[in-house]
Amino acid sequence: MATPVWFITAASSGFGKYTALEALKNGHRVIATARNSKKIEDLKEKGAVTMDLDVIQPLDEIKAIVKEAHSKFGRIDYLVNAAGYILEGAVEEASPKETFDTFNVNVFGILNVTRAILPYMREQKSGTIAHFGSVGSWGGAPAGGLYCATKWAITGVTESLRPELAGFGIDVCVIEPGYFRTGFLNAGARIGTEVRMKEYDEGAAGQVRAVYNEKADKQLGDVEKGCKVIFEVLTKKGGREVPMRLVLGSDAYEMIKAKCDSTKELLEEWKEVICSTDHEVKYD
Repeated sequence: MATPVWFITAASSGFGKYTALEALKNGHRVIATARNSKKIEDLKEKGAVTMDLDVIQPLDEIKAIVKEAHSKFGRIDYLVNAAGYILEGAVEEASPKETFDTFNVNVFGILNVTRAILPYMREQKSGTIAHFGSVGSWGGAPAGGLYCATKWAITGVTESLRPELAGFGIDVCVIEPGYFRTGFLNAGARIGTEVRMKEYDEGAAGQVRAVYNEKADKQLGDVEKGCKVIFEVLTKKGGREVPMRLVLGSDAYEMIKAKCDSTKELLEEWKEVICSTDHEVKYD
C-alpha cells in the first residue's frame, strides 16, 4: 500500500503546522504550503516537501501548483485547508474591501484549493478533505461577525460536498475548534478593521475585543493534542468513519451544545407560528 500523502495549506503555524508534524511523525508524506515557504524550513528539515502557495492566487495558478505537488508522489490522499484569519471589527466598521478580503482567504481560497485537488482524488477514487470551520460556525459574535460568517459558509459548503463526493470514495469533514493556543488571536493572524468606532467600543463589540485580548496565549486548547486527534480521526485510526464535523475542545462542546439546546427551545416555542405557513392539505 502506498504511503499516504498530505497536502496542507497555511503550514507555517497553528493547526496547519502541527498537523503536518503529526503526519510526518507517523511516517506519512507531507506537502506543506505557505505564502512564503522559507517560513516552513523546519518542516522541510523534518522531511516535508515545501511549496509556495497563497490561497488567494487565481485558480489557474493554484491548479498549476497542485499539479506540481501531485507529481511529487503521484497521489494526494489528505487535503487539510487550514488557511484563515480573524477580522476583528463590528459589521458597520468593516469596509467592503476588508469584508471581501476575509471571505477571499477564509472561503474562496479554500474552495479553489479544493477545486484544484478534487480531480486527482476523483481519479484515484479515494481521499479525505478537511476544512477548518470554528466554534464560530455555530454562533455570531460582536466584533467577530464577519469571521463567523466565513466559518458558517465553510460548514455549509462541507455539508454539501460530503454527499456530492461520497460516491467517489472521498470523505469530507469540517473541523470546528474552540479556543486553542495557536497564535490565532495575536497580531498578524488577528487583523482589526481600519475604522474603529467608539460607539461600538462602548458596547458588546468592545467587550468581545477585551475577551480576545485576555484569551490570547491563554486559550484552553492544546494544539498538539488537537492535531493528534485530527490525524487519528482522518486516518480512521480508531476504526470509526470520518465524521461530518470534528469538534475540538471542551469549550466548543459546551458552546455548541448550548446553541443546539437553545435552537430546539426556540423551535418549540414558535412551532405553531412556524407551521402556520403551509398550504392547507385537503383530503378526499
